[in-house]
Amino acid sequence: MRGVKLQVKGNWAHFKKPETNNNPLSHDFITKTALIGIIGAVLGIERKPMKEFFPLLSENLRYGVCINNSVQKQSWGFTLRSLTEIIDKDSKRPSKAPKQMEFIKHPDYEIIVGLVDKSDADAERLFEQFIKAIIEEKACYTPVLGLHNCPAELIFINEGKLEYQTNGNFKTKGFVSSKHQPEICDLVNLRLGFDKIPTYQNNAFWSLPEKYVQVVYPSEGKSITVSGEHYNYEHDNEIKWYLI
Repeated sequence: MRGVKLQVKGNWAHFKKPETNNNPLSHDFITKTALIGIIGAVLGIERKPMKEFFPLLSENLRYGVCINNSVQKQSWGFTLRSLTEIIDKDSKRPSKAPKQMEFIKHPDYEIIVGLVDKSDADAERLFEQFIKAIIEEKACYTPVLGLHNCPAELIFINEGKLEYQTNGNFKTKGFVSSKHQPEICDLVNLRLGFDKIPTYQNNAFWSLPEKYVQVVYPSEGKSITVSGEHYNYEHDNEIKWYLI
């Protein structure tokens, strides 16, 4: 499987958990669906045609994330107002209470994106165009980390081959599934995070509940040793990846 490694970072990020509509909370790190949105922004695909590419790329791409720093979250309050209220200064509508939103501070990720062998032709074309744009440091629209006021910086690291392994012990700095078996000695002085993240979005921009995956992850660039399925990446000798 062909893959590419990127660094994705910014000042702030918000990857909304759909079950927290009133005071939105954020997933702990960039989700697969958010990454697909970044691909659309880089390639300049408008919202309407991008609807059809979300399920396509959800099926044909695999991704893994290494969190380079600690996961730090802060809540901020925003008073949401309509454009009519802003224009009509004499509006008698009562002021709305601030809405709290949770943000990730200084997100910094190392990401592997792989294209499944024998993928759909459209998926291959989009993947090729995305890699080319990242290498050339070009983007049609500003890529964001979940929200438009959270711009992202994308840095190409390298490109190489990913080889799937059905089982085995491996060391990783990225997330793994809850089905992987950890080495107990690794857990003594290591703090792990847990999250349930979306991996598939349909053409109505809806993340299917049955496609969520429970993951466990280290942070601050630390590694864990586990047993289970994984991928070898040709540029990483000791560190392996779990991709979803």
